[in-house]
Amino acid sequence: MQAVELFTGAGGLGIGISQAGFEPVAVIERDRYCCDTIRENQERRLAPLADWPLVQGDVRDFDYGGISGEMELVSGGPPCQPFSLGGKHKGYLDKRDMFPEAIRAVRELMPRAFLFENVKGLTRPSFGNYFEYMRLQLAYPELESESDEEWTDHLARLERHHTDGRGNNPTYRVVTRVLNAADYGVPQRRERVFIVGFRSDLGIDWGFPSPTHSKEALLWEQWRSGEYWESKGVKKPNNETSARAEKSALRLNEQPRAKPWRTVREALADLPDPELEREASKCFLNHRFQPGARSYPGHTGSPYDEPAKTLKAGDHGVPGGENMLRRADGSLRYFSIRESARLQTFPDDYLFHGTWTESMRQLGNAVPVALAGMVAKSIYVQLESKANDNE
Repeated sequence: MQAVELFTGAGGLGIGISQAGFEPVAVIERDRYCCDTIRENQERRLAPLADWPLVQGDVRDFDYGGISGEMELVSGGPPCQPFSLGGKHKGYLDKRDMFPEAIRAVRELMPRAFLFENVKGLTRPSFGNYFEYMRLQLAYPELESESDEEWTDHLARLERHHTDGRGNNPTYRVVTRVLNAADYGVPQRRERVFIVGFRSDLGIDWGFPSPTHSKEALLWEQWRSGEYWESKGVKKPNNETSARAEKSALRLNEQPRAKPWRTVREALADLPDPELEREASKCFLNHRFQPGARSYPGHTGSPYDEPAKTLKAGDHGVPGGENMLRRADGSLRYFSIRESARLQTFPDDYLFHGTWTESMRQLGNAVPVALAGMVAKSIYVQLESKANDNE
């Protein structure tokens, strides 16, 4: 099934989509460091991106007229800084807002489905009207804004079309949901909004995949059964944080059916500590100690026995105090690039190009590969089933 990937970044969403079975006919990214990362892995013939048709350039300049054949999927993560809680919150006033380009790709390619990802901040009340504007544009991509039309006027026109009877059959059926990556087996608490649409003429019945992991299941294994500590061969901690967690666990009436959230300890279990085992760390790609970690209010690192806090990118490098590991003894250090890649579920043989700061920027902006793959696979299965029905 053919796909076009926009705003590819370091490739997290694209790898998940390719692993799900889609074959990209164009992979578009402007950032040279991200492109260098993809190219280095292509030179190493790393699957599934070895033969990606990478286009380094601004998506605003890309001509979709050269793409032939029916498109199954358009996907991407439009730059999220305008809507990030850590950004300047300019939203639709920010020139970095690339959602109009995502909508243009859908309009011109008319794929059978699309998949877009962005920060949870996009769903904040202050951006509510603009979020609805994007959703309606994706539902009716043929209703373009006029050259002198303000976005609010275009929104009103879309709303009228949607409610006056003509919009009873939108071009795309669009669903959105905020997903926490930890609920899908990613060892990181990372909440992002996913926007998925299927062309209405396909008549596809689809919903987001059900979560597979839960916080409650982790609390049970840690503080009710004790299985977690026993399996790791470590002593159950005894401090204020653990006391609060145990109190929460005691409120559970029965063992949850989901799998427990994956923790930092589990994700990094077979990696040597890059600060304490520097020679052994050299055997792993991008696994070097980065000095300078320090704690201050609001930035205390990720606990070893919980999923990591959300990895951050920052406007000007990694934010101070973020992307740190807090060991069981309370000591701190920065995550290495390889450890961060583990937390984003990239393959261990995936090489990141650039300095620690630059690589962490790529990782902080990435979609966890495993989560991308789960959502993309559910889309692929529905499209494949519909195609088989029509044969």
